[in-house]
Amino acid sequence: MKRIAVIGAGNWGTALAATFAKSRHAVSLWAYEPELVESIRHRHENVIFMPGVSLPDGIRATNDLGEALDGAEIVVTAMPSHVCRGLYERMLSHLRPEMIWVSATKGIETDHAMRMSEIIETVVGTKFAPRLCALSGPSFAKEVVRGDPTALVVASLDRAAAELVQKEFSSRTLRLYTSTDVVGVEIGGAVKNIIAIAAGVIAGLGLGHNPMAALITRGLAEISRLARACGGQRETLGGLAGLGDLVLTCTGDLSRNRTVGAELGRGRKLPEIVGSMRMVAEGVKTTYATVALAERNHVEMPITTQVHRILEGRVSPREAIRELMERKLKDE
Repeated sequence: MKRIAVIGAGNWGTALAATFAKSRHAVSLWAYEPELVESIRHRHENVIFMPGVSLPDGIRATNDLGEALDGAEIVVTAMPSHVCRGLYERMLSHLRPEMIWVSATKGIETDHAMRMSEIIETVVGTKFAPRLCALSGPSFAKEVVRGDPTALVVASLDRAAAELVQKEFSSRTLRLYTSTDVVGVEIGGAVKNIIAIAAGVIAGLGLGHNPMAALITRGLAEISRLARACGGQRETLGGLAGLGDLVLTCTGDLSRNRTVGAELGRGRKLPEIVGSMRMVAEGVKTTYATVALAERNHVEMPITTQVHRILEGRVSPREAIRELMERKLKDE
């Protein structure tokens, strides 16, 4: 049994906390909203992000970061990417060198185009070198909390840390594989959300299976190019954190990013779509960050570029598809 702190009580953080508690770990769950803490404590339910789902009694909810981190051996961060840096800075005084960090956020910071592990290293590294892992893979939170079989990958340059997380997190319903490619795992988990927006556009326009298959395949190609340019490995993108997560997010109805794209395809405007959503669609902010990251690394990403233009209202979904189809012909 380990003492695990989960920072972030959205869908994903709640699902992970529930899974750990079912495995008899001592779990503290930090939530920003005081009313959410009360609902988990007294009703064993996340009334905002996961209403109707009964959570295990073993989850100790709090909105005090010091309380959540007190005695924690493993810290799992599952907050939206745009608040990560600020939360890491707030947590800094409560951290200890022996803690193992597991970043479960799939995104890239907009302001600095940095991966989540880079932010952790930047902030926590002012105090000590963090033992850092990245967790990713095809995983809808509602299916994880329901106990559907799910496979993920945990990546770290610290093999002992990755193997410990693999051992402690794996269960009858959750299977973890280890990797040393933190860059590839993080790029795959973040950028697939952009391709999922494009997949939603295809669905919203009422197009068929041909364009969807082409999108997933060519989307994987440009994700792989960016990952390699940033120091990742091509093989990683053929695994759970790449192809696996990409297929799930592009085809599954539970994907928030696909939902955003579908509404764009139907003609709704982005502010209206985002304003009507309680949960964050990471792909929107990640699109802007990825365009900057691609430019910095001189990587061509035509699908990402067109999604960016759609989000900014500079091109319609049908125009974006036409421009992609009429690009200069080349070898695969």
